[in-house]
Amino acid sequence: MKNQVLRFSIQQEDAGQRIDQVLPRYDENLSRTRLRRLIDLGGVHVAGRRLSQCSRTVQAGQLVEIFIDGLALDVWALTAEQILYQDRYLLVLDKPAGIESQPTPARYKGTVYHAVRTYLQRLQPSGMISLGMVQRLDRGTSGAMVFSIHKAAHKGLTETLSRRHAEKRYLALVAGAVPDDQGEIRSLLARNRASNLVRSVARGGKEAITRYIVLTRVAGATLVEVELLTGRTHQIRAHLAEAGHPLLGDVRYGGPESLGGFRFSHQMLHSWQLGIRHPVEGMKMKFVAPPAKDWQLIWRQFADAPADLDEIIGSRLG
Repeated sequence: MKNQVLRFSIQQEDAGQRIDQVLPRYDENLSRTRLRRLIDLGGVHVAGRRLSQCSRTVQAGQLVEIFIDGLALDVWALTAEQILYQDRYLLVLDKPAGIESQPTPARYKGTVYHAVRTYLQRLQPSGMISLGMVQRLDRGTSGAMVFSIHKAAHKGLTETLSRRHAEKRYLALVAGAVPDDQGEIRSLLARNRASNLVRSVARGGKEAITRYIVLTRVAGATLVEVELLTGRTHQIRAHLAEAGHPLLGDVRYGGPESLGGFRFSHQMLHSWQLGIRHPVEGMKMKFVAPPAKDWQLIWRQFADAPADLDEIIGSRLG
């Protein structure tokens, strides 16, 4: 299911009634059970404000908007196994593909931001939560992602990432055979209003620098290590697509939806290594998020793959 927005104006005869009783009468495809789950996620808005209670009563003339993103209505929760590092200042996690980093109109619960807040609240139920979201990954991108979880760390971590002092390396599985063993892509990137895609422009964009090293080539695809020197929205996706080698599964930027009979559920991009200086204690830190199981499964589809995926990327860790 694609993104949907349903809009309803509350009629006079329905004023004062519960929203979960009224809206199913306006749309036969909107059951009360499904509506309650959408409300719980945070996808229902009344008069421009996100609704959190199914028992909320509505008034005549109010605009109700229901945002549906087409994803499962389950609430994703952060587990201890997904945490790569944590101290009193920082939390680094291994984000799964398919999870939104930050709240969207369609959901608040189940995003990475909400999951981290919920996790921290369980650890300190009576304490104040100070959460800084200074890094974002696209929904379809997996891997290492860092949060500041103490007010003393917010400014330092923000400066580290905004001033290009962080080392960010990704794994990308792209379409076709990348001809050069390594290279650098530089351009000015800006969002195209008509397509809502990020593209290189002659002027008016933000500088974006992407370096890459080919790790191995297989039939119809290339495994690439990407170093992100700047952190522009959709930078890797746009640069590789413009180079003629879009990410496998990245249909939005021209990537193939399937290859060799295997259908991709998300773009094949993984935040593999993240290096920073601790914003409070000063020491250099490096975090590595191994590719998820679906990467291993996809890699085994390539009959001509020269080696196991772990062996290939392990050689780059030194």
